[in-house]
Amino acid sequence: MIDTDELVRRNAGFADGGSFAGLGLMPSGGLTVIGCVDPRVDPSEVLGLDLGEAAVIRNVGGRVTPTTLRTLGMLSKVVQARTHGPRPGGVHYAVLHHTDCGITDLATFPDLLADYFEVPAGDLDTKAVTDPVAAVRVDVDLLKRKLPAGVFVSGLVYDVATGIVDVVVPPARVEV
Repeated sequence: MIDTDELVRRNAGFADGGSFAGLGLMPSGGLTVIGCVDPRVDPSEVLGLDLGEAAVIRNVGGRVTPTTLRTLGMLSKVVQARTHGPRPGGVHYAVLHHTDCGITDLATFPDLLADYFEVPAGDLDTKAVTDPVAAVRVDVDLLKRKLPAGVFVSGLVYDVATGIVDVVVPPARVEV
């Protein structure tokens, strides 16, 4: 087990490195990744992101749920408060799902999943819980309906056996 003393020791090495110095609150890459909490799929590691390049939202399955949408709404208000206008250089939202995801094990708990997605249990098949490729498409489509025009949205699936990311939905600008 990794205890608090170990965490503090590791943090001291991080702090000594100084890689955090000068970072701003806004991601320098204009990227927000929505990914899974699975420890095998840390989006920063899998995608080779540096500290400060992207905002990362992680939840069970890396799914775009009503809670995820509320979080994105709150983050957009932070951006507005900090930038006093539109972000220069564009904004990209990337959905990152993966193979062998634990959310597939929850398919036998429809009431739990229905609560998670805030849908009736009879509508769970529209969420493609057991198919990461289809689930990426579902989540990207939802983002395209909910995000403001002009931002980019894409969808990726990471293969936990090979370490390779496949682009399922190439980046596309959200239209009005």
